Amino acid sequence: MPKLSVKLLPLCLLALPFMASAEQQIQPGLWEITSKNMQLGGKTLPSSDVMLEQFKSLPQAQREMMERAMAKQGIQLGEKGVQYCISQAQVDAQNIPLQDPNCSQQITSRDNDRWVFNFTCPQGRGQGEAHFLDDKSFTTQVSGEFDSGGGRQQGSMESEARWVSADCGALKPRQ
Repeated sequence: MPKLSVKLLPLCLLALPFMASAEQQIQPGLWEITSKNMQLGGKTLPSSDVMLEQFKSLPQAQREMMERAMAKQGIQLGEKGVQYCISQAQVDAQNIPLQDPNCSQQITSRDNDRWVFNFTCPQGRGQGEAHFLDDKSFTTQVSGEFDSGGGRQQGSMESEARWVSADCGALKPRQ
């Protein structure tokens, strides 16, 4: 896997927490996910704030290219993590398409404030747990096997999602 792709793997992992929120009644609008305690193959990966600083240090042309690619996927970088827009229609339909279209998920148990789920993606599979604190925040823990270019390795991550604003600005919800 190219060096840049390994650096972007944590950004891809940041999207996993939203996989668990697809049917939860959350507020529509702009959401931001931050990560911490990311591990891959026994090595600690940088948290989202460190990754954002690394992103800012990229050459401008490379940074702009990556920002355009992320915008096409319905994501942008925020102050502390990755941001997504969720429309009221998506919340009402309980259909929030924030995970990679090539990924699938299955919720294996659910109660009022906790969901347990499995996920499968082309570059990883595993399980996770989401804890809903209220309609504007939740935390997740995921673990599984992920492709790192050198074969499948064990990985894990903790994240926090928070509602930022009812206004998504120029960012459009993923369809």
